[in-house]
Amino acid sequence: MARLLAFLVLLIPGIIAGYGIKLMRDTFYGIGPIDISWLQFLIGFILMVVGVGFIAGFVLYRDRKKGKIPMKKDNPKSLK
Repeated sequence: MARLLAFLVLLIPGIIAGYGIKLMRDTFYGIGPIDISWLQFLIGFILMVVGVGFIAGFVLYRDRKKGKIPMKKDNPKSLK
């Protein structure tokens, strides 16, 4: 059940990122729902960054929780 929930949590930002990439691609071909091309590209870029950023943050949090990422040596908290 936990794996299914994790899949659903990652599916929605993946779809958002994919739609952002589609908007940016459509800007170059001159098609799309928004008449102002630079605004369509900007919205697509923001959606892509938000979607990919959420997925990357989720994976980073999961790996830190499981101990797969070692702590940095220059971190003052790791010296304790």
